[in-house]
Amino acid sequence: MHRSMVCPLCTYDTTKLVRIHSVRLGSLKWTLNATILLFICMVMLWNRKYQHFDLVVSSVTAKVKGVAHMHLPGQGDVIWDVADYSGPSQDKNSFFVVTNVIVTKKQKQGRCPEPPVSGRLCRHDDDCERGSWDQHSNGIQTGSCVMFDMLTRTCEVNAWCPIETKTSPPRPALLASAENFTVLIKNNIRFPAFNVSRRNILPEMNDSYLRICQRANDSLCPIFRLGDVVREAGENFSHMAMEGGVIGIQIKWDCNLDYLTRHCLPKYSFWRLDEKESNKTLYPGFNFRFAKHNEVNGVEERTLYKAFGIRFDIMVFGQAGKFSIIQLVVYIGSTLSYYALTTVLMDWLIGTSCYSSDVRQGYSEKKVESVVDKQKNILCVSYVDEDDIRLVKMCHKRRLQDAKTVGVEPRKDT
Repeated sequence: MHRSMVCPLCTYDTTKLVRIHSVRLGSLKWTLNATILLFICMVMLWNRKYQHFDLVVSSVTAKVKGVAHMHLPGQGDVIWDVADYSGPSQDKNSFFVVTNVIVTKKQKQGRCPEPPVSGRLCRHDDDCERGSWDQHSNGIQTGSCVMFDMLTRTCEVNAWCPIETKTSPPRPALLASAENFTVLIKNNIRFPAFNVSRRNILPEMNDSYLRICQRANDSLCPIFRLGDVVREAGENFSHMAMEGGVIGIQIKWDCNLDYLTRHCLPKYSFWRLDEKESNKTLYPGFNFRFAKHNEVNGVEERTLYKAFGIRFDIMVFGQAGKFSIIQLVVYIGSTLSYYALTTVLMDWLIGTSCYSSDVRQGYSEKKVESVVDKQKNILCVSYVDEDDIRLVKMCHKRRLQDAKTVGVEPRKDT
C-alpha cells in the first residue's frame, strides 16, 4: 500500500481574494482611502514628520534695572537700587527681586532671651539646657531662664541680639514699586546637528531700538516690565509682592530650517510655579535672609533683612527640523498599515445588517472556505505473515518494510 504525502515545510498559504462588482462598495472604498491619505498628509505636514529634529542647547543671562523708594520703620525713607533689591546671586537661569522686607537693626553678638515663637518657655534655670540648640533656635542656650516680657520667661541664648521678632510681612509691600522694574533677558541658543546659532536679541535690534522697545507693541522685545510679566502669568503684582512667589518665563524655539534662518524666532510665555494659597500649603511665597555688617566704636553690628520677593525662573525649550529623506520613507512605511482600516470597515459593513442577506451569504461563501481536519498522512500497513498492524505517521521515501513503526495494534481476523 502506498499513498503520496506533502511535507508541511514544502507548502505556501495565501490570502483568498474576492472581487465584488458594486458601485456603492467601490465608491466607499476609494472615499475611505482618500480620507486616510488626507489624514496622513495633514499629520505629516502639521508635525513635520518628514524632518530630522535636533534639540536646543541654550544659555541665559538677565539684567534687572530700576530704583525704588520706600519707608522703613525706624529707619525712614531709603532708596534701593539693583544692588540692594536683587539679592544674592541665584541659579544661572533665574533672578530674584525683593518686594518686601522685615528689618532688624543694630544687632550685636551677646546674650538675650529668645522669642517664644522660636525659643523654649521656662520657669527655672533647670528648664534650660546649657549648650543646646535646634533648627528653630536663633542661638545657643546659656542655661539661664530670663524674662522676655512682663508675662513670659524664655531660655537665654548667645546670639545676634536683639533677635528678630516680627514674622508677618508688612502690608502693603514696601517695594511695591518694583512692578515698574525692567529686566533684559539675553538668550543664546544652538542646534549642534545643523550648526545653527541664534539669539533672542536679533541682528536688527540696535541700542536705539532696545531703549524704546515695548512688548505691548513688539512681541520680540527682549526687555520685560516685571508688572507685565506677573500680569501675563495671571497674577496681581501688589498681592504677590507681599509674601513673594515664583514666576516661570518660558522661551520656546520651534524652528523650521527648510526656510531662511531669520524665521527662527523665540516665543515667550509666563505662569506662576508655586502654590499661592496660604490655606493649601505651608510657608507660602518666597523669602530668605541676608545681613549688612558695619563697625560702630570698634564693635561689629549688622542689620538683618528678611526679604520677601519674586524669583523668576527662565526655562528654554525648543527644537529645529530639517528635511530628511530617511525620515520621510520611515513615516510613509509606518502609515501604509492604515489602509487596512478600509478592508476591516467594509468587511464589517457587508457582514452586518447594513447589506442584504443574499449578498452577505454569497460573500461569506466565496471568502471563507471550510476544511475538515483529516489525518491524511497516516498509513496502515499489514503483512500476511504478521499478527499485528503497523502504523506509519510520517512520509518516507524508502520502502515501507524499512519504515520505523510508530504504533502497533493487534490484528483482528474477520
